[in-house]
Formats: sequence, structure tokens, C-alpha cells
Amino acid sequence: MQNRVDIAKLLLRVTLGVLLLLHGLAKLQNGVGGIVGMVSSAGLPGIIGYGVIVGEVIAPLMILAGVYSRIGGWLAAVNMLFAIALVHSAEIFTLTQNGGWAIELQMFYLSSAVCVGLLGSGRLAVKPD
Repeated sequence: MQNRVDIAKLLLRVTLGVLLLLHGLAKLQNGVGGIVGMVSSAGLPGIIGYGVIVGEVIAPLMILAGVYSRIGGWLAAVNMLFAIALVHSAEIFTLTQNGGWAIELQMFYLSSAVCVGLLGSGRLAVKPD
């Protein structure tokens, strides 16, 4: 039974880590200036915009490797809360044309990150927690 739990944690970590990391790498390629500007226009210090690198590059790498994955999960969750608040707040109570929740992807990332934060890495990790 424990092997199945560890395999499930690994699958969750790999799925969240890879998908979130792809978003982060795209932001690195295109620069974070737009995000810094968005954060500043919301009345927050622009430096907070660089947190996207932590939340979408460093945290997913921690989650993927299973190195302090609980911390990585919580960092990714905080990142997603900022993303929802700053970019997607107008869509929280909106459905798409197909009937899906407009922020279902963001909520998937948020809930998966919280799960990693609560569950930890499992035994199939570089540094199990």
C-alpha cells in the first residue's frame, strides 16, 4: 500500500512540477517586466513581481526533485494566489463558453500545490520529507 501512495505522490509532483515549470520558463524567456509592472500598478512593490521566478521556476524544480517539496508546494501555492488575485480576479465567478470554470487551470495548480505542501514528497524523492 505504501508503494502506491509514494507513486501517487511522485505522479502529483511530476505533473505539477513540469506543467508549472513550463509556465515559468516561458516567463524567463519573455522577461518578467510585464509582471513587475502589473504588481506595481496594483500598488505593491515591483520587486514582488520577481517572485514569479521563485513560484514558477524554483518551486517546481524543488517539487520535481523532491527536495524540500513541502516548501516548494507552499511557494507555488502562494504564487498562484498572487496570479489569481492580480490577473484572474475578474474571472473567479465566470464560466467559459464550454461551461468550464474560467480559472480552472489556476485552481488546479493551486490545489495541487497545496496537496504537495500537505503531503510532502513521499519516499521517491532526492530528499524525502
